[in-house]
Amino acid sequence: MANYPMPKFHFRVEWGADAQIGFTEVTGLTIESDVIEYRDGSSPEFHKIKMPGLQKLSNITLKRGTFQGHLEFHEWIKTISMNTVERRNVTIHLLNEKHQSVMTWKVLNAWAIKVQSSDLKSDGNEVAIETMEIAHEGIEVSKP
Repeated sequence: MANYPMPKFHFRVEWGADAQIGFTEVTGLTIESDVIEYRDGSSPEFHKIKMPGLQKLSNITLKRGTFQGHLEFHEWIKTISMNTVERRNVTIHLLNEKHQSVMTWKVLNAWAIKVQSSDLKSDGNEVAIETMEIAHEGIEVSKP
């Protein structure tokens, strides 16, 4: 039997108190590190050394279909007021064909920073898609 990489189309997102919402797309699961360059004047090498610096975390974008009466995105972003916001851990699971988690991204202390409603088009033939962008303070990647 061949060993294939996992497809990316079967996943589950959990956010808040046991809330699961179906999403069509999750993007921005990115962690990168700045590079610090340094060279002192007495170095025998005529180049700078490179050291790891601060980590940079991308904002994460979640997309889902618009459903009648589902206002979770808008309710979360309304929790923002001066110097306060409702933060949540958001967990994203990549699932196998048995709906079991094979890889997990735990997004720490996330909060909604942008909610975008679907574009409306009188002759369109597509599903209305809502988009939410979240900021966070770290991603922990693990196996189940």
